[in-house]
Amino acid sequence: MASKTIRLTTAEALVRYLIAQRTVVDGTNVPLFPGVYGIFGHGNVTSLGHSLETHRKELPVWRGQNEQGMGLAAAAFAKAARRQQIMVCTSSIGPGATNMVTAAGVAMSNRLPVLFIAGDTFVSRLPDPVLQQVEHFGMPSTTVNDSFQSVVRYWDRITHPAQILNSLPQAVATMLDPGDCGPAFIGLPQDIAAEAYDYPEAFFDTTVNESPRPRPDRGQLAKAVAALRAAKRPVIIAGGGVHYSRAESELAEFADKHGIPVVETVAGKSSLLASHPRYSGPLGVTGADAANQVVRKADLVLAVGTRLEDFTTGSWTLFDAETKFIGVNAARFDAWKHKALPVVADAREALTEISEALEGWTADTSWTTEAAGHRDDLTAFVNRRTADDGVWPPSYGQLVGLVHESATPEDYVLTAAGGLPGELNINWMSKGIATFDCEYGFSCMGYEISGAWGAAMARSTGEVYSMVGDGSYLMMNSDIYASVLSGHKMILVVCDNEGYAVIERLQVNQGGASYNNMLADSNGTGTSARVNFAAHAASLGAETYEVHSLAEFADALAKARKSDKTAVIVTKVRAQDFTEGGAFWQVGVPEVSDRATVTAARKSMDEGLKAQRPGV
Repeated sequence: MASKTIRLTTAEALVRYLIAQRTVVDGTNVPLFPGVYGIFGHGNVTSLGHSLETHRKELPVWRGQNEQGMGLAAAAFAKAARRQQIMVCTSSIGPGATNMVTAAGVAMSNRLPVLFIAGDTFVSRLPDPVLQQVEHFGMPSTTVNDSFQSVVRYWDRITHPAQILNSLPQAVATMLDPGDCGPAFIGLPQDIAAEAYDYPEAFFDTTVNESPRPRPDRGQLAKAVAALRAAKRPVIIAGGGVHYSRAESELAEFADKHGIPVVETVAGKSSLLASHPRYSGPLGVTGADAANQVVRKADLVLAVGTRLEDFTTGSWTLFDAETKFIGVNAARFDAWKHKALPVVADAREALTEISEALEGWTADTSWTTEAAGHRDDLTAFVNRRTADDGVWPPSYGQLVGLVHESATPEDYVLTAAGGLPGELNINWMSKGIATFDCEYGFSCMGYEISGAWGAAMARSTGEVYSMVGDGSYLMMNSDIYASVLSGHKMILVVCDNEGYAVIERLQVNQGGASYNNMLADSNGTGTSARVNFAAHAASLGAETYEVHSLAEFADALAKARKSDKTAVIVTKVRAQDFTEGGAFWQVGVPEVSDRATVTAARKSMDEGLKAQRPGV
């Protein structure tokens, strides 16, 4: 008996398929794709746009102001939703599509699911070249959408309506795969989007999707357990995978039961409450010296759900060459890094099974006590950094301290680029689980505002705070208006240091002269001009506060919390008062130079590299 079919356009079938996908979050059946960020143009307005309008209640479209901002909002949504729901981003062909490439890079580097759907040129090529088409003389099938291939996990261009029968399920499976998770891209040529096909009705059956939880291999598990039992000074590195596995309670129980200190990566921050007795703080370049001291003394590292990037490892100088690693990760690529004993598995399931196999074993109490002492050092350090010293403008740490004081355990804080990642990573002592997002995989300027919009859309409780520098604000700010327009409130703190101060710090610290980072040392006749951020944000519909003391800042935070509208608080901040981390970072310093300061910086860099762990 032939299966029943229904004749639909490719675009209509795509929309109906997305609507049919469901998932379960906290026991509630919800849409896997709860919405679309969209900017319409030729290439997606006449076919896909018609279908989205028809199904506006089942799959609502939120109007973006910039395609990159939409993608950043979608990535932040996925982070805040702990990869349990996925937003769609759609653009027209040409610049609308390429604007999303940077955002795809953010999602790719942070292992976050986003579905990008861009219009494409005609498969028939009869009207070529069409408006906004970039022609490749020797490769006529290439379009600008091919540029997504380096920044997505799944890429396809639909050249026949039947292809979505295979392509869409594969895209969903990729985005839900804990080891291969990342963004997916679908190119939708204009003629194919409008073409009709007889689709099987079963393709649109409601499907409840689940992310798989792979269990550890018994042999890998046994080797990991043996290594832990032999360790004298073990430490756990908690990465973003702890959040995506929703393994925070298992991590807390594991650390407490076996007496192992826990340090967090930037992506893994808020895996443990700062009040947990085994919490030792953030590690790495943007981490605290106290936490890095714990890591340096460890003889075994249990790395859970982390890709071990250079800011986490101090460019691999934080660990002795003899330190053993156990890599617990759903991604095989990450689990095997630096000759680790791999445990390729879901973080929650691996922690549970390792703990059961370790029954009766704990780390030596002297090590647990020593690590707790370093944690006390961290607390004292944060208290000093966030204390009011009576000087205006304030330090970043002081501003972070007041935002932290204002926040409740239900609130969410977010940042991305510049000096703020280090300031928040060290000085923010997490009050709630999974309440912190620092986009430091791609460290994308502009994420702070667009990401806050996406996070506010994903979260149903608490406030969303975003801390942003003046440089990132100027790079992408239109989603303040998107937040106001859509009614998804955020509290934005603009820290104005009059330039790209953290990069100027790197420039000068490595022997260079200050140039083209701070407004004062940039070329041009307008270097004394300054932006009125409060007036600009007000023009986008936000409530704004420009403060001139810490007391005014605290008062503005209180007022912003009480309001139901997006608020922007503008404050000056010291350009050179950074919270120091405690790890080496390898950057490229010229091997030869006529400048003595550069030569000295290269000598210091070479000296630091002597501690670098071999890359095996």
